[in-house]
Amino acid sequence: MDRFSRQALTGLGLGATFGVVYNMAKSFARRISFKDKVVLISGGSRGLGLVLAKEFAKRGASLVLLARNKDELLKAKEMINADFPFTQCLTMACDSRNRKQVQEAIGEVIAHFGHLDAIVNNAGVIQTGPIENSSDADFKESIDTHFWASYNVIEESLPYLKQVDDARIINIGSIGGLIPVPHLAAYCAGKFALEGYSKTLHAELMKDNIHVTTVSPGLMRTGSIGQANFKGQPEKEYAWFSISSSLPGLTVSAEKAAKEIINASQSGKAELIISWPAKLAVQFESLFPEMFADILSFTNALLPGPGNSNEKRKGMNSHSKFSPSKITRLSEKAAQRNNERSI
Repeated sequence: MDRFSRQALTGLGLGATFGVVYNMAKSFARRISFKDKVVLISGGSRGLGLVLAKEFAKRGASLVLLARNKDELLKAKEMINADFPFTQCLTMACDSRNRKQVQEAIGEVIAHFGHLDAIVNNAGVIQTGPIENSSDADFKESIDTHFWASYNVIEESLPYLKQVDDARIINIGSIGGLIPVPHLAAYCAGKFALEGYSKTLHAELMKDNIHVTTVSPGLMRTGSIGQANFKGQPEKEYAWFSISSSLPGLTVSAEKAAKEIINASQSGKAELIISWPAKLAVQFESLFPEMFADILSFTNALLPGPGNSNEKRKGMNSHSKFSPSKITRLSEKAAQRNNERSI
């Protein structure tokens, strides 16, 4: 081995060692406990939001759950109180896309608890179908829900987060906010916007001792696929999406994801990608963008073609002989645990 090669290997080794030591030191220095903290979760009545609420409760936090459906919020509170009877849990019907409603909700939080320590932007909507069947309204709904709703909650919360020590913001993005996914164009547009906004916030809010964690999950078994919207050929779209969202190995449970998310926030991590398939896809797209684009084009050719109707249909109303089935059983069980209606 020549001198240059030895120097290069030495440099790589020192760089890797420095990176590991730096991450360990940063994690230790920034680590907090959520005990006695007030944590607000948008989209907190079901799915991942509810699972996160339970995990925060387990760690001693007080909870504020925002969602649009009052009945789902009441059921979520009952489920949390059954498992964690001493946890304070405030629920409020609030559409996070509406700035005035968010403002009123945050005011109520401060009046009730006196402070706010962390927020989780989890509200979301899944829309699946070919681009030919997508509409302006689909893209607007995605951007309003994923970007503007998160923006509203953050903007109204910031004055109070700046008043506490080591505040936290968790923005639930998606693998669909890092790489394109065929038949999820509107969804990806909203998540890409959130990812860019969130990562910029991490850089700019550090000076205020507010740590922003951008979370990009791959496929999760939250049980929410029954609430997803499908267009084009709804039964076929629902079949491929529900099956792929249920397979062990390709997906992770919402409970595992929630623990990873909260651990990352406690350590002040800037970014978290959940599941090995998601991490692999991001790395592959970064290293081989042209090949990755061609693979996506091939994948798209295997998905259902455009349908005759542009009306969206809920997953729970798009069943076929292929789904639900034994293959989607894990998602069915998740739906029962996580306050979701039938898949």
